[in-house]
Amino acid sequence: MDNLSALIADPAAWAALVTLIVMEVVLGIDNLIFISILSNKLPEDQRQKARRIGIGLALVLRLALLSMIAWIVGLTAPVFDLGWSARDAEGHILYDTAFSWRDLILIAGGLFLMWKATREIHHTIDHEEQAETQAVAGKAAISFGSAIVQILLLDMVFSIDSILTAVGMTEHVAIMYVAVIVAVVTMLVAADPLANFINRNPTVVMLALGFLLMIGMVLIAEGFGAHVPKGYIYTAMAFSAGVEVLNILARRRRAKKAAGG
Repeated sequence: MDNLSALIADPAAWAALVTLIVMEVVLGIDNLIFISILSNKLPEDQRQKARRIGIGLALVLRLALLSMIAWIVGLTAPVFDLGWSARDAEGHILYDTAFSWRDLILIAGGLFLMWKATREIHHTIDHEEQAETQAVAGKAAISFGSAIVQILLLDMVFSIDSILTAVGMTEHVAIMYVAVIVAVVTMLVAADPLANFINRNPTVVMLALGFLLMIGMVLIAEGFGAHVPKGYIYTAMAFSAGVEVLNILARRRRAKKAAGG
């Protein structure tokens, strides 16, 4: 209790908490986009339930992993080494084949995300053909159980990345718990508005799938030891999202003028 009181009274602890919450929320965007796209393929009456379960699983996984921090940190120890590596002129790692369990998880998650995003892009391009096939078959684009399993797999990858980020930023487990809970609650609040926005704007779906494709490539690169600054990634995402917002506003204004004229 004394340690907790000292932590509450420590300005540095509060600064670490705020920084970690922001980082966890940003890292959670990837997870949330995937959950939104996948849940939108379900019948309308199942979508909110799938999002709630998916985000709830994310919280459970993150809290469970926090209770096993020593094991999580151990995942960064090399398991095997193929003996290949390369660095650029400044000494930065281009790739490294000394793989840890974390690297293997990131590579597997990245491959799954790239496969899923590519498949969804194909389905989006052939949307009418897919819709006709599903209508004839009388079934939804994806089953509820399949959606939950896929969400769970990506939750696991993003959760491990999230916890390792938290461990690297603070040594206080209490701060990690609070930051993770706040971040996941934020995801829960934002889930429905984001999913509905994506569903109402078809061009946003393609943009979001492009984000997932890029994130999958980054996960694979991280698995091979190449550090990709997250700031570049999220700046590019924010810029692309900003341009898309301008396109949406322009389309709405043209639609209003056409309706009024």
